Amino acid sequence: MHIFYNGPEPYYPFMENLIEYLHTAPLSSPGILSIIIFTGFLVGFVNTVAGMATAISYALFMAMGMPINVANGTTRFGVLSQFVVNSFIFKKKGYLNLQTGTKVGIPVAIGALLGAELAAVLRPHIIEVIMGILLPVMAVLLFIDTKKITGSRKKTSGTAADTGGQAENTKPFTGWKAAAFVLIGIYGGFTHAGVGLLIMFGSFFMLGLDMLRSNAIKQFAVVIYTPIALAVFIWYGQINWPVAMIYAVGNIAGGVAGSYASIKGGAKFIKICVAAAIFAMSFWLIYKQFSS
Repeated sequence: MHIFYNGPEPYYPFMENLIEYLHTAPLSSPGILSIIIFTGFLVGFVNTVAGMATAISYALFMAMGMPINVANGTTRFGVLSQFVVNSFIFKKKGYLNLQTGTKVGIPVAIGALLGAELAAVLRPHIIEVIMGILLPVMAVLLFIDTKKITGSRKKTSGTAADTGGQAENTKPFTGWKAAAFVLIGIYGGFTHAGVGLLIMFGSFFMLGLDMLRSNAIKQFAVVIYTPIALAVFIWYGQINWPVAMIYAVGNIAGGVAGSYASIKGGAKFIKICVAAAIFAMSFWLIYKQFSS
């Protein structure tokens, strides 16, 4: 029911026709292949430079007739393929510290095991409700005053090439920080949508890394935890493999484009993309509540 409107429900023939086409057209048709690959590219690009875009793939796969738990599992193969390539690019360009990435990735992976198990066994409608609650909460991170928090931070000097690509951390990796990354991993195992933002913010605020290197850490941490989440979904038979492999092609291409765009644009570009991703997701969630 629409607030402020008492007339008949609006009719959107285009959307109905599109959903019917996605639900009934064979996977081998050029139209379906193009839509899946393009969506994979878009999601791969946005997830590389910011995050939150995985929700787009959920919407597509559910429109194709998949339950949300299968849509959730199907995205993971493309995610893994994309971030393996991304990590190689960030490492090659000198922005990925593998030691720090491993320290972050291991606790995230531990949490991901529990999160993926929850996502695999809970009923689909429960997952939808939980995701609807969790995703907008992340928008609060945008309003944290980073200048006050980082004002006393010792600035790293030199470029990635000068430091061998491993800018010094100004904050030690303590037990409570590991625990925080475990919690992030639980969320990431449950749903990949938005976990990249949490890893980036965690690396930025808790480890003292700049946004570009935090983004590189995100890529590698996802590589470490995703195989665990993927294995859980494989165990429960919740992956549509033909769609997953086609989707991964677009994911990899978008990830490569996003990696070079991040490196070329620097931290400012990433911050703008992160802000845009959070505002877009927040707007969609608010709009959905008033339009349903």
